[in-house]
Amino acid sequence: MQRVTGIGGVFFRAKNTEELSKWYTENLGIDIMEGVWQQQAGPTVFMPFEANSDYFSPDKQWMINLRVADLDAMIAQLEAAGIEVITKSDWDSEVGQFARIYDPEGNPIELWEPSRLA
Repeated sequence: MQRVTGIGGVFFRAKNTEELSKWYTENLGIDIMEGVWQQQAGPTVFMPFEANSDYFSPDKQWMINLRVADLDAMIAQLEAAGIEVITKSDWDSEVGQFARIYDPEGNPIELWEPSRLA
């Protein structure tokens, strides 16, 4: 059986593609201005949620989860840039620690520092 080997891209609509690309590059270090993001290998969760889930914004059909090496440092960096970071202790579990931000167009982004178990 053939299997996919990873995520090849994340595509979504934006009101202002240039400004949103710049925001992702400046605040998360994802150099999408060049169109291709070379990422580190690691765990990826691929999971549908129930249609009525309140885990992410009810008016959004998707939420991207991005792995980070040091969540505390990423939170400090984002807050220094004036970006609101949401954390909830019940989001953290044996698979790691989580935080939530929203891009300038309101799209939810979950940041995940995997535990050694993940």
